[in-house]
Amino acid sequence: MTGSIERSFHIHPGGALTGHLRVPGDKSISHRAVLLGAIAEGVTEVEGFLEGDDALATLAAMRHLGVDIEGPVEGRLRIHGVGLRGLKAPSAPLDLGNSGTSMRLFAGLLAGQSFSSELIGDASLMRRPMRRVTDPLALMGADITTAANGTAPLRIVPVNEITGIDYAMPVASAQVKSALLLAGLYANGPTRVHEPAVTRDHTEQMLSALGCPVSRQDGWIEISGPARLTSTRIKIPADISSAAFFLVGASIAPGAEVVLEGVGLNPSRIGVIEILQRMGADITIDPDPSGGGEPTGQLTVRHSPLRGIEIPVELVPLAIDEFPALFVAAACAEGETVLRGAEELRVKESDRIAVMAEGLSVLGIDVEPQADGIRITGGAFSGGQVHARGDHRIAMSFAMAGLVASGPVQIDGCAEVDTSFPGFVELARAAGLHIETAEEQK
Repeated sequence: MTGSIERSFHIHPGGALTGHLRVPGDKSISHRAVLLGAIAEGVTEVEGFLEGDDALATLAAMRHLGVDIEGPVEGRLRIHGVGLRGLKAPSAPLDLGNSGTSMRLFAGLLAGQSFSSELIGDASLMRRPMRRVTDPLALMGADITTAANGTAPLRIVPVNEITGIDYAMPVASAQVKSALLLAGLYANGPTRVHEPAVTRDHTEQMLSALGCPVSRQDGWIEISGPARLTSTRIKIPADISSAAFFLVGASIAPGAEVVLEGVGLNPSRIGVIEILQRMGADITIDPDPSGGGEPTGQLTVRHSPLRGIEIPVELVPLAIDEFPALFVAAACAEGETVLRGAEELRVKESDRIAVMAEGLSVLGIDVEPQADGIRITGGAFSGGQVHARGDHRIAMSFAMAGLVASGPVQIDGCAEVDTSFPGFVELARAAGLHIETAEEQK
């Protein structure tokens, strides 16, 4: 029986990132393009689709639901939409791999279907909490259950109808919001979701582009169902979450200057830029008015001394996926950086507060993890061996730390990097990171 592959990164210090780079397409938008294009009427053409494991899991699951999708070929898809009621019962559980976004969004999409379904994933995904999605879906009338501890498998049984609700999210979450809006497409009456802080709005943007009216006022997002979606062309920008590693790497390493092309600059996603600029990063933004759909632009970043800050709580949801990289920036900054209000980081692909604190400590940085955040005192990275615990963003963040370490850095548990950033090693190496990989059959 074939086991899994264990991959490690080996970083030799002394590199400096330079050049013009384009990171892969936005993962969040790639998921939504497949989900919404599939239930639209007509053919939706997609450009810039992320061919990473997470987005490909969404693609495979949609094919199992009976949707004809051509591609991907060089990031291009042709999705033959089946309309709101055209999905078919899958013949087996839908395996969503490591993708929490896929599982939560499919939970909403499938809650109003006329057939039963089951959602599963890899060992990491099967440990992640799901009741914050399934509980409000149950309030809409969905018959959806979890394991006893609130994790997958999710089992969904058809009901006569689901009904729109008013739901105030206790914690800001784009995934929960999106799941409820997807269910709202099938619900009778309006579905209104209130978010306590602004989160990424790619679902709302794409619903509007596909012809579903979306109302937004005073923190409430509203749609009315049953709804009808019409196909369109979708151009997916480069993922700012992937660009974040190079923003940080270029900021901390002397002699660096990087131009990142075609990056998505949706206002609900640029918290990482604002936080880095508050820390003193030298980042220039050149918007591209021809990007089409989502706002895009070119980012130029040069090395600059950083200083520690207290991260404003209102920026936390706008940078939630970028904090592992930001922790590396904080470790290189003069003084203290304090993060609060980020308890969401403890239920990602790993407990990102605990795992980053562990690795930063190994590399000689003074850290104080807290229940909802962390305190990091800037210092100098030593060499050492850290473990990413199978979390792709942690692996890539520590790779950037290796730029300025005093000795080699080994990062174990890196096999999942392809879930969000296929080609990371090759692109980083071409940009000047001294990175090698090693694999071992387990």
